[in-house]
Amino acid sequence: MNRPASDTLDANAREQTPPASSRAAAVVRLLLRSPAFVIGALILLAWIVCALAGQWFAPYDAYASDPLSSLMPPDHAHWCGTDQLGRDICSRVIVGARDILTIAPLATLTGTLAGAALGLVTGYFEGWIGTLVSRALDAVLALPLVIVALLVLAAVGASNLAVVLVIGVTFAPLIARTVRAAVLAERHLDYVAAARLRGDRAPFVMFAEILPNVWPPIVVEATVRLGYAIFAVATLSFLGFGIQPPSADWGLALAESYALLAGGAWWTVAFDAAAIGSLVVAVNLIADSLREVLES
Repeated sequence: MNRPASDTLDANAREQTPPASSRAAAVVRLLLRSPAFVIGALILLAWIVCALAGQWFAPYDAYASDPLSSLMPPDHAHWCGTDQLGRDICSRVIVGARDILTIAPLATLTGTLAGAALGLVTGYFEGWIGTLVSRALDAVLALPLVIVALLVLAAVGASNLAVVLVIGVTFAPLIARTVRAAVLAERHLDYVAAARLRGDRAPFVMFAEILPNVWPPIVVEATVRLGYAIFAVATLSFLGFGIQPPSADWGLALAESYALLAGGAWWTVAFDAAAIGSLVVAVNLIADSLREVLES
């Protein structure tokens, strides 16, 4: 007896798709063979440890000031020197990882979730729904991220939650565009046709059938956006619209100390700037390795 067309299509789709667990294991093996990924992961892991437990192994209290020891250059007592209030810069760099590694990933997660949902909708639906959402996303993409963030934060007030939402919302259209392109390549394949023949509703087809097959570009795009989010958080803090005092945040520390460069106190900004740079480089190394493995 002949099987229904939907059963045949579904069986063919299952035969052509390897188990998710085996695919994930293969990706992990390839990543661990990549020197760039290993280096980036080790740097990122070191900063995560600082963010989680930095206050326990920092050499000094990151918030304790000592006016008699202000603006001391790096020496055996203060490895990175002290700032204008006599606070140990090494301790502040270690503890300062906490805020940026909390806000930037949350903003990236917010943008990824919103962007993935929008990309699925615009890629799956034809006609006016997809066109309307796509044009709205294009309008948002035409606006500079920093300008939009500054305007919104100036209107609603600077807070960690506001920074997360502003960066997440501005990242969502960029991620949605990537997800839409992946969905357009998947929507006419056999397993999607089988789901439609079974009578599955559109939300189920998008999130249960298509989404598991377009996760590689989503993961790559989210990792790339994390690097941009780190820069965005640091920039907003530097401009006074991000993380607020008395945080030891790196961007805020740069804002408080950059004027001291004219007096030769280079150490007050060098180590915070190096921390931001190393974190962004680590994330970019991971993103490049993921792209190479997942798109090969």
